[in-house]
Amino acid sequence: MPWLIGFAGFYDKWMWLTFAPFQITLAVAPLGWLYLTALTEGAWPPQGWRHLLPAMVQALYLTTCFALPFDMKMAWAEHSSGAYQLITSLALLAQMAWYGRGSARRLAAYRQALPDHVANTHRYAGRWLAGALAALGLLFAVWAGYSLWDLIAPLDYVNLMGLYLAMAACALYLGIEGWRHAALPFPRLADLAPASTPDSKDWAALGREWAARVQAEGWARDPELTLARLARRLGTNTGYLSRAINQGAGSNFASFVAGLRAEAVAERLRAGDPADLLTIALEEGFGSKASFNRAFTAALGEAPSAYRRRVSKGENQGELTN
Repeated sequence: MPWLIGFAGFYDKWMWLTFAPFQITLAVAPLGWLYLTALTEGAWPPQGWRHLLPAMVQALYLTTCFALPFDMKMAWAEHSSGAYQLITSLALLAQMAWYGRGSARRLAAYRQALPDHVANTHRYAGRWLAGALAALGLLFAVWAGYSLWDLIAPLDYVNLMGLYLAMAACALYLGIEGWRHAALPFPRLADLAPASTPDSKDWAALGREWAARVQAEGWARDPELTLARLARRLGTNTGYLSRAINQGAGSNFASFVAGLRAEAVAERLRAGDPADLLTIALEEGFGSKASFNRAFTAALGEAPSAYRRRVSKGENQGELTN
């Protein structure tokens, strides 16, 4: 970060660093969109480099100015700094709006398609992609505020400290969370498209049959369970399985698996399993306490703790009666 290396004093002492191409602001928004696109599509988008053309122009301009003789460079910096700041600030604001809207729409489409193919959807969209987009959106909002302020009343290095801290916080969050999710296999949007299926089968009956088999085999306990993986275990394809679940269980894949897991937890509670609720939930395939509470309440009509108290009380009353 410029401030952490002594931004003001650094450039005041070594003025020949003026125009050094360290800060390519016009690369931030398109890189965020390209990253989101690559994760959801599974590859860099066609002609993706074109989105970085404004950043390339900015880098070329700074590099050219940086290479000028010192006296000419300093004279040009004094003459052009206002116009350069105005052009890059307006371009950055336009990029924030354009790529922010595109990223939000892509993420919405991805999150809508995921429940039909992935059980623990929060691992993909909720925890990372939405978090990354929110972090960039917050940074862009702070950046836009400082850019507009700077256009009205030019800011010095000290007054820009808040922007530098926002950049550092966003970079730190994106770096840590990106590393944590780097090995996670994100389903591609192309693979999430619904497949065509014939109308001749009794999909509702087939869905009930497959649901009973999944429950009997305990396959819902697999935290990495996906529609494709379950289809292979059942000896069918994803199109058939998806339609059978939709018509047989009346839900998407994520809700179908969550319901089986919730019922497995409830069965253990009715049997008097003394383990902690979260331990039981994790053993049955849930990925977090929040997703477990939501799924259990939706499937059983009450919170897990209340359900445990009720069935435990019923068992105790039965023992006293006997």
